[in-house]
Amino acid sequence: MAYEKLFSSGKIGNLELKNRVVMAPMLMDFGQFDGTPTEQMMDYYEERAKGGTGLIITEITRVNDVTGASAFGQLAVSHDYHIKPLAEMAKRIHRHGAKIMVELHHPGRQNLSMLIGTVPLSIGCNKIMPFYSKMLYSLVPSFSKMMQKDLLPKVVSPSKCERSYFSNCLNKELSKSEIEKIIQQFVDGAVRVKKAGCDGVELHASHGYLIQQFLSPYTNRRTDEYGGNLENRMRFLLNIISGIRKECGNDFPIVVRLTVDEMYDRIGQPGKGYGLSEGIKMAQRLEKAGIDAIDVSSASYDTFNYWLEPTSFECGWRKNLAAEVKKAVSIPVLAANLIRSPEQAEAQLEDGIQDFISLGRPLIADPHWVEKVQSGRQNEVKRCICCLYCFESMQNGAYVNDHGHCSVNPFVGREKVELPKNGNGKKVVIIGAGPAGLMSAELLAKRGFAVTLLEKENTYGGQIQLANKPPKKDKLTWCVDDLYTNAIKAGAEIKLGIKATKEIIKEYDPAIVIVATGGNAVHPKAFTGDSVCTVTEILNGSIKLSGKKVAVIGSGMTGLETSELLCEQGNSVSIIEMADSIAPGAWFQNVDDALPKLKKAGTDFYTSSKLVSIGSDSITVESTKTAQKSEIPCDFVVLSMGVRPDNALYEEIKDEFMQVYNIGDSNKIGRIANATESAYRLAKSIVGGIK
Repeated sequence: MAYEKLFSSGKIGNLELKNRVVMAPMLMDFGQFDGTPTEQMMDYYEERAKGGTGLIITEITRVNDVTGASAFGQLAVSHDYHIKPLAEMAKRIHRHGAKIMVELHHPGRQNLSMLIGTVPLSIGCNKIMPFYSKMLYSLVPSFSKMMQKDLLPKVVSPSKCERSYFSNCLNKELSKSEIEKIIQQFVDGAVRVKKAGCDGVELHASHGYLIQQFLSPYTNRRTDEYGGNLENRMRFLLNIISGIRKECGNDFPIVVRLTVDEMYDRIGQPGKGYGLSEGIKMAQRLEKAGIDAIDVSSASYDTFNYWLEPTSFECGWRKNLAAEVKKAVSIPVLAANLIRSPEQAEAQLEDGIQDFISLGRPLIADPHWVEKVQSGRQNEVKRCICCLYCFESMQNGAYVNDHGHCSVNPFVGREKVELPKNGNGKKVVIIGAGPAGLMSAELLAKRGFAVTLLEKENTYGGQIQLANKPPKKDKLTWCVDDLYTNAIKAGAEIKLGIKATKEIIKEYDPAIVIVATGGNAVHPKAFTGDSVCTVTEILNGSIKLSGKKVAVIGSGMTGLETSELLCEQGNSVSIIEMADSIAPGAWFQNVDDALPKLKKAGTDFYTSSKLVSIGSDSITVESTKTAQKSEIPCDFVVLSMGVRPDNALYEEIKDEFMQVYNIGDSNKIGRIANATESAYRLAKSIVGGIK
């Protein structure tokens, strides 16, 4: 397929792009206190430019250091000293035929109070105290506790309102003079972007950040000229636009990333904020104000999953938003719309839904998405599986001096790393075709090793072939499909249906053996019987239940997702959890995705409850708080009590061969990202063969 629309040139204002693919802005925390781009950040963006992307829009870029810094490692254009290093990044992107816009941003009420005033102090201290960075990150846990007790400065908002769901910090209303100062800071930031030789700016009026907070009647309750009717609520944004036009001219492209529907109705709060009809009016008013394109988005941090979707969301589920905006305006429309394939992208362009395709997470997963598709190698694309690990790892790493990572691409943040091609036919046998084994096979084959992978099952995938069985989790299969395809392409030989033994491995005469045999569900001997199984038997289909009262023991994500499947199969489910809350430690977006579905299906939840015994028609649980025992009726018990490494083969052969390694779940239980990371580290460290 030629994908003629996708790879046709297009214009935003007077800026001509070589194709219709735009890299959506995403904070990955590759920066530093002073807001200048690091080599790592420039490498990251340049790799996406090398990969054929037409336009790169940077991550959220602050214009205000005091109340507007969202992370310690964020890009900034708040000072003139940012111009020169930003110009260097623009130059590196331009030399690959790509264009660059900078997304100007202020978090408003969604900020963390620990960041108010911290960045200017950190910039100064970091210059005179070499150990400052390490000291600051060590203090973050203490700051977090102070933040939870409301002991740190308030974040700013158009008006005092409810706390943001995500940050949960107290906020205060901006004064009129503070508003006007921030408007000027946006304008000054745009001037610096232009001086740096970048190709335009995007104003972030989406996802619940400050500009959108002014647009929404939920967060903007002002009674002056910046609040009230729609024109007043848009005044903050419109004044920024007019200021940029005055200082940068009419030929400098301005794009607005606009939430056109806050989607509070999706979380059971209809009537809050604004919906699509008012969002369309905003888009029309922005066109009248002279902007060059609208980047259509939705929701806010209060309605998180409706702009940054978990795995269960259907591709293109919100394309109607872009379609309605495009009908209402004559300027170009950009949109992400959870696009995961070139066929989908081409269809949405052909159908007139949008003019440009925004790819966010897909370009984290595979920076060469465009080049691979355009050269007819789309089967080699590493697809984003919407697992949210990029955002989760970025958030968790932002305050411990780490950056965002990707489950399917361990080279994120390592774009300059080139694995040596010195395998020289040295024989490697890998046991297990899960993510760790497949990633090892691909990387070592690319290095020139002679790789043979043995898998006992008749299909590849390992634990993914269980994780993909709950409702709407089929995208997870993409991960192992793509790893398998790329391993074969690299030259690895993959043999299915062969259970590796010490004797079979010896037949291959390997110099290196890598064990990636995964893990097995925990099944305590105390809980056995004909009406007891682990989640494995439910997910692999060896036990099928219908019309039963089922008690699921353990509310981690595996327990919740298995419960979804049991509900779908017509069972009545009770979930038993020892902790005081459901899914302790799980990423909140995944929990927010699962719980409403389970509640709608009538699931009962028992927290602070420990399984004591299993009877013929009930289970006995004990309160972890009061030690009081109670009975819960059930016909069947499904144990979701974790996974332990399946390392028996490793223990048997570790002294039988010169080099034996144990990776993935068979070494330490983790997630897809942990498996692929362990494979990367091993593949990088193994010494090549002799020439």
